[in-house]
Amino acid sequence: MPELYDVAAIGNAIVDVIAPADDAFLAANGLAKGAMTLVDENQSQALYAKMAAGVEASGGSAANTVAGLASFGGRGAFLGKVADDQLGRVFAHDMMAIGARFDNAPLMGGPATAACMINVTPDGQRTMCTYLGASTQFAEDDVDARVIEAASIVYLEGYLFDAEAARRAFAKAAALARGSGRMLALTLSDGFVVERHREALLGFIESQVDLLFANEVEATALFQATSFDAAVSALRERVRLAAVTCGEHGSVILSDGERLTVAAEPVEKVVDTTGAGDQYAAGFMFGLSRGRPLQDCGRLASLAAAEVISHYGPRPQVSLKDLAAAKEY
Repeated sequence: MPELYDVAAIGNAIVDVIAPADDAFLAANGLAKGAMTLVDENQSQALYAKMAAGVEASGGSAANTVAGLASFGGRGAFLGKVADDQLGRVFAHDMMAIGARFDNAPLMGGPATAACMINVTPDGQRTMCTYLGASTQFAEDDVDARVIEAASIVYLEGYLFDAEAARRAFAKAAALARGSGRMLALTLSDGFVVERHREALLGFIESQVDLLFANEVEATALFQATSFDAAVSALRERVRLAAVTCGEHGSVILSDGERLTVAAEPVEKVVDTTGAGDQYAAGFMFGLSRGRPLQDCGRLASLAAAEVISHYGPRPQVSLKDLAAAKEY
């Protein structure tokens, strides 16, 4: 089958609510700074009532990555589950508006569309409380073989490891990707995800994953390593290609025994780190799907991450394609 998409991504379909907060607010509400905590619908609504005025936007890690890919001029498809409600319709509209394919049937009569309450402190750190709602109902039947087999890269969101049905969907997507000769990529998503599902993730990575995305906290947690270098050494033995982000220190790309270091793109002011890893993955996979050298993929990734942390919200606000052209990337 010909490649119709640069990336087909599977992840949680979530609407983000992003608002400024201070450390005192986090402490008063028992929130672990910089972490993602799963909450139920009542907890989500209670936190929403306490938060400062903010912005609402379609989100979800893998969906944000598809939005970044589209901003570069890439071709993306997203597979995820929303409910047949207002937020679900907003999410579907937003994905189609950026030119991405999203046609999973909405959930009827079940949980509401997922929402993530994101409190951003002055240092740019985001603290997330996520109600997964309908997104947890994503299952094997929602994996469209035609989409998976037509994508250069199949990208999986680690957050879905919290749902058993989604893990089975991952297995199906991996089998389809391997059967059609497509690259399978996984993002670890969050240190807490790694801690909850370490053994399952390791097994999946070692047997299925071609490209792994992680930050240094996630990579260290995955191998229970005592240092970043020890985590890097362990990664080299398990995946063909990995990209590990290190915040303001840039990123490290591992491939066939080679270790490349990519500098972070300068940012005048860090406003909100929400979506930084998602956009890094977007830039990297866009470059990779277009046959660019790994160093160039890293530069595109850093450019996308820098753009998104300069404003509120997890998706680009300006054309990444134009930014890359201006930088001659």
